[in-house]
Amino acid sequence: MLLTKENLKALPPLGVQKGKGVDAVVHVKFFDPCGSWTWYATEYDPIEGRFFGLVHGFEKEWGYFTLAELESVRGPLGLGIERDRHWTPRPASQIENRR
Repeated sequence: MLLTKENLKALPPLGVQKGKGVDAVVHVKFFDPCGSWTWYATEYDPIEGRFFGLVHGFEKEWGYFTLAELESVRGPLGLGIERDRHWTPRPASQIENRR
């Protein structure tokens, strides 16, 4: 399961952290266990299933991604995207330069 009830309670609605930049708090981290992509969610709209956050993929960029997109990914070994169960919320400034 990519999102728990606790995650849903912790994630603020879209737009709440607008303008905070790297001071925005990252509440949930998702990653590809077979690749190098990582998604750091700062906000979420449960009706649309849409996140806003920092994505480390081919480049590092802020943007929107959906729960459906994350759930649809299957890597070469058949593994899907996972949620970092040990993630502790922190400002994006503490992860922006990490891989």
